[in-house]
Amino acid sequence: MVLFGLFMILLDSTIVSVANPAIKAGFGADYSSTVWVTSAYLLGYAVPLLITGRLGDQFGPRSMYLSGLAVFTAASLWCGLAGSIGWLIAARVVQGIGAAMLTPQTLTVVQRVFPPERRGTAMGVWGAVAGIATLVGPVAGGLLVDGWGWQWIFYVNVPVGVLGIILGAIYIPWMPTHRHRLDLLGMALSAVGMFAFVFALQEGESFHWAPGVWAMMAAGLVVLGVFVWWQSANRGSR
Repeated sequence: MVLFGLFMILLDSTIVSVANPAIKAGFGADYSSTVWVTSAYLLGYAVPLLITGRLGDQFGPRSMYLSGLAVFTAASLWCGLAGSIGWLIAARVVQGIGAAMLTPQTLTVVQRVFPPERRGTAMGVWGAVAGIATLVGPVAGGLLVDGWGWQWIFYVNVPVGVLGIILGAIYIPWMPTHRHRLDLLGMALSAVGMFAFVFALQEGESFHWAPGVWAMMAAGLVVLGVFVWWQSANRGSR
């Protein structure tokens, strides 16, 4: 059941690129604003990704998976209803956060549910689903945009997401949680480092790869290095 949500979010990461010209024309937006429809999702996804895996240990992978799928589904409806490019970009950030909440939990569930002798097969299925989703995305996006308009690349997520939540609530088992002190400094370091690095990587071309872009990317890597050091230094205190 966890592969249901994984398929949705990976499909969405590729399906939107096909719809960007229609979104640009529909809102009368400029190119840089339209690019942010994709960049906002990637930032919303990448920045909290190191944190959400930890939260899955704290609150349980089942709860985090279902919460993430609910956030992603609600944000998909918001995307379809957005009345301006700005609101669409904001909704895409929330969509990315929902995707980041559920992605680590899919691997956790696979590792905990399947015995070691079947885990390799399960991980192979996980990878196959991820690959199929990225291949199907552009085709599905083209069909939906041409047939019903760009809004439907988001609306289609709503019934699928609701079905995924229902099936997940029924079939994903409760799993033991590992209560520990939340590392707020570590969470902040990972978020800041990921934001600086991913933002510079995404927007570097828009700023013609100016020195400031490289400085931001380097700063992000430095902060991520500090995060790794902090995690290693404090591993025994958790």
